[in-house]
Amino acid sequence: MIVLGVLVSGSGTNLQAILDAIAAGTLDARVAVVLSNVAGATALDRARAAGVEALVVDHKGFADRRSFDEAVVRALRERGVQAVVLAGFMRLVTDVLLDAFPMRVVNVHPALLPAFPGIHAQRQALDYGVRITGCTVHFVDAGTDTGPVIAQAAVAVQYDDDEEKLRLRILAREHELLPRVLQWIAEGRVDVEPPPAPGGRARVRVRGHVQAL
Repeated sequence: MIVLGVLVSGSGTNLQAILDAIAAGTLDARVAVVLSNVAGATALDRARAAGVEALVVDHKGFADRRSFDEAVVRALRERGVQAVVLAGFMRLVTDVLLDAFPMRVVNVHPALLPAFPGIHAQRQALDYGVRITGCTVHFVDAGTDTGPVIAQAAVAVQYDDDEEKLRLRILAREHELLPRVLQWIAEGRVDVEPPPAPGGRARVRVRGHVQAL
C-alpha cells in the first residue's frame, strides 16, 4: 500500500477517481490528506464524504511560493505521505516540494506531452488541428509539464468538437489512467532511468506494462 497526499484547487474529479479506485480495490493506496489552497474547493467535500482529512492551506497567507510549499510539505510529512498527486492543483510547485518527494510528485495533464504543455491544452489541440490528443500522467520536475512521462492515453479529436466536448472526453480517460498509474507506483513497478546522453531527459520504465493506452 502507498500513502497518498492529494493537492487540489477545484472540483476534484480526478480525486474522486482515486477514491473510487481505492474503494473498488483496484488501487492499493490510502489517501492520508486532501490539501487545497482554496477553502471552497468542491474537492474538499469529496474528501470529507469519503472520510478523508480535508485541509486548507491558503497560499494568500504566505510571502512567496517557497514558504507556501514549506507549509504544504510539513502537512504532508506529518501525515506520513509517500507520494503526492496534483489533481487539478492550480499552483506552480517549487523545488521545496519536489526535493521533499523526489520523483514522487505525480501530475495528470490533458494532452500528449510534450505537445501542448501549460494551460488550455484542449484549445491548443483544436487550434493546431490535430486529429489525436489525449492525456499524460508524469512525474513533476522544475519545468512546466516537462517531467518524465509515465503513461499516456490517446483521445481522437472529432470534427464537431469544441473545447468543452474535448475536455470532457479527455477527462474520462484521465479518470482511468491516473489510478492505474498510481497502482503501478504502489506495486513498485515504476523506475526512473537517467538520461541516455548528457543533456537528455530522464525516462520512465514501467515493468510489466505498456505505457501507451
